[in-house]
Amino acid sequence: MALSISCVKREKETSTAVFTRIDSLTETYLSLQDSMLHTWNVMMNDENEKLGNVGLLLQELKAISDQDRIESLEERLDQLNRIRFTQKTMVNQHVVEEYDFASNSLISEVISIAENDPAFAQNTRLQQLTDWVKSADQRVPIYREEYDAVVDSFNQFLEKAKPYLPEIDEKNTGEKKVLFTSDEN
Repeated sequence: MALSISCVKREKETSTAVFTRIDSLTETYLSLQDSMLHTWNVMMNDENEKLGNVGLLLQELKAISDQDRIESLEERLDQLNRIRFTQKTMVNQHVVEEYDFASNSLISEVISIAENDPAFAQNTRLQQLTDWVKSADQRVPIYREEYDAVVDSFNQFLEKAKPYLPEIDEKNTGEKKVLFTSDEN
């Protein structure tokens, strides 16, 4: 009987998981990466929806406005989709600035055309799309602040865990992620 109790006790001891500092750091690292990805995806999905609504707004305006002007705006919308920044291209701040300038200018012009059209007051679809685009445009700085907060936490983690990075993720070079706002601002 003593032998079987001893075996059971040994089984419990060997099956109990032992978490090390590296395990804890790895968990934090992966959690921060997931948070960055989630925050980025939420921001980009909202941007996609905003640009989609700009496209729908342009379709509505085609029926009541100057077709050549609207087609020119549709081309600018297509260009905007092509020049969109990514987490990698953000390294060059000019890419973000160029996108923001093109986006702000296009949205301002489209909203101005919509709101200045005599049919705007009676066209609830036009009003709704305009409101959606404006709301999404107002959320941009909020999403960027949220992303920056997560990236800042990740960058701080990289700094503190630098000696352990090869054990946490052998592919990680310790290179910090880029923020929308720089320390220079």
